[in-house]
Amino acid sequence: MTLPPSDPNLAHQLSDKPPLRDDTRFAAGKIAIFQYATVIIFLFLISGFWRLQVQNPEFYGERAQQNSIKSVPIPGPRGRILDRDGRVIVDNHSSFSLLLARESAKEEHLRPIAQGLDLDYSDLLARVQRVRKQPKYVTVTIKDELSSADLAFVASHHDFFPELVLIETPRRVYPQNGTLAHVIGYTGEISEQELDEPEFAKYNQGDVVGKFGIEKQYNDTLMGVDGQRQVVVDNRGTVRQTLATKKAVEGHDLQLTLDLDVQTVAELAMQGKNGSVVALDPRSGEVLAMVSRPTFDPNKFAVRIKTKDWREIADNPEHPMLNRAIQAEQAPGSTFKPIVALAGLSTGTVDANWSVHCSGGVALYGRYQHCWVPKGHGTLSMHNGIVHSCDVFFYTLGAKLGIDNLSFYGDLVGFGQRTGIDLPGERTGLMPSEKWKLRNYRTKWYAGETPSVAIGQGALIVTPLQLARAIGGMAVGGKWYQPHMTKRPLDQVKVAEWALNPENVKTVVDGMYGVVNEGGTGVRAALPHLDVCGKTGSSQLASNDFLKAGGASKDLKDNAWFVGFAPRDNPEIVVVALWEHGEHGQFAAAIVRDVIKAHFDKKERVTQLQQNQTRTVAALGLGVVPR
Repeated sequence: MTLPPSDPNLAHQLSDKPPLRDDTRFAAGKIAIFQYATVIIFLFLISGFWRLQVQNPEFYGERAQQNSIKSVPIPGPRGRILDRDGRVIVDNHSSFSLLLARESAKEEHLRPIAQGLDLDYSDLLARVQRVRKQPKYVTVTIKDELSSADLAFVASHHDFFPELVLIETPRRVYPQNGTLAHVIGYTGEISEQELDEPEFAKYNQGDVVGKFGIEKQYNDTLMGVDGQRQVVVDNRGTVRQTLATKKAVEGHDLQLTLDLDVQTVAELAMQGKNGSVVALDPRSGEVLAMVSRPTFDPNKFAVRIKTKDWREIADNPEHPMLNRAIQAEQAPGSTFKPIVALAGLSTGTVDANWSVHCSGGVALYGRYQHCWVPKGHGTLSMHNGIVHSCDVFFYTLGAKLGIDNLSFYGDLVGFGQRTGIDLPGERTGLMPSEKWKLRNYRTKWYAGETPSVAIGQGALIVTPLQLARAIGGMAVGGKWYQPHMTKRPLDQVKVAEWALNPENVKTVVDGMYGVVNEGGTGVRAALPHLDVCGKTGSSQLASNDFLKAGGASKDLKDNAWFVGFAPRDNPEIVVVALWEHGEHGQFAAAIVRDVIKAHFDKKERVTQLQQNQTRTVAALGLGVVPR
């Protein structure tokens, strides 16, 4: 029997609580819900386990392996580029590139990644979308040559962006100050347009290929083969184990014919000038030096050139990307006169004793043609006509020869056609003829047009390389070897031959010797103890009438040419210098002199060294200590 509470308020509170049996019923309901939920979760886990282990074990096992095993590319280094003595011109250095693993990438991550790496978001998005149809395992290179700030960003955000993959990549190191930029060229990521071309069919998006110069011409030789490394990573992308490694294969080294000693002197000689220098061995066609100014820095292209840097180059009115050695098509001026003299002698039109009187000009075909010396040269034979570069002499000779004879010998020495040098982008120049004018202008060639061609003006245009090959081939007696940049046996070099009369060649060469050594127009090219031969040239960029009418300007000053070779008999080097707006060929003569001197100075040093070594060996063989 329950006793009534003594406190009436407490009795009232107790009377408001539900009965004890109601509390038990509520707890039992909660337990039942928990039990049902547990059964459902257990059944869900069992069904998942069933799918993984029984229904599709291979499929899900492969998915799990893909999440834990990654393939990291190992870029194959490009081969080095060496000079003729084996000295390194272009090498590689180690850098870091950043890849995007697309199988784990999220599109919402792209914007913060772009911001953190100072990338253009739209460009990054476009790069990812370009490969959207390719398999997911194909990675996307999003940045090359990472800075210390970029590396710090990747390291600090690895947990947030596990799709970022850092790899070590070899990058090109080119000579500084634009040295050899036009010859060596540069590399860059393959473009969409190139991927559509047959020659790039074996390459993939993101591959780095040669874009310009030697790098492009010999891309297949220099190109390495990428390797691969399979690694185990955790859920944060951290490498835990290396499973297998396929080593990258380095590209082949490429040895050029260039001589860095001669090249350096040529580069220094052209500092502050626009134009080109080309040095050839006329006995083989080997290019010993090639300079083009103005130049550019290929190191800016080695990764991905910035828009600002590209605009500075592309908008430069002086066209620094133009390789003037093979692409500058200019009138050769009086450097063409030796070929005209050879044509006159070879055709029998004149002989070495034929003479012309120069009083400062000559009337031909109703037009008075001025000589560059207003007072005239007096009476000159072939020899002095070349030595003093008399325009009247060659106006008259050209009129006697006619354009077809001039065109024949111009074609013979290689004008109006590519030399075939192993560099991309070579231009043809132009050797005018009756057929050329009829084909292009639908009108005949007028005789009054010939005299200007005979002094290297008019429609005639050549490149510095064409001029070097033409004069060098004539000087060695009628063998024009194909210029080339890489070392190869002589029997593998193409050569065009013509049986020139040795006496005619000697007459022309003697005249070119007089240009330098007998008070001619090229005395600045003279060197002691060496028979240098040469020819000056000053080519007009505008007519005299236009210049007299007030059209003169810095950009219309005459181009200065000089072509020289040495020694006089069996020459082993021929050098051409084109100094744009240099006005007079005599100023270009000093450039050629310095390059020729560098060649023979080196030859003398090498000879002396070899003699010393021979004496040392001989002395040791006799048991005598060399001094």
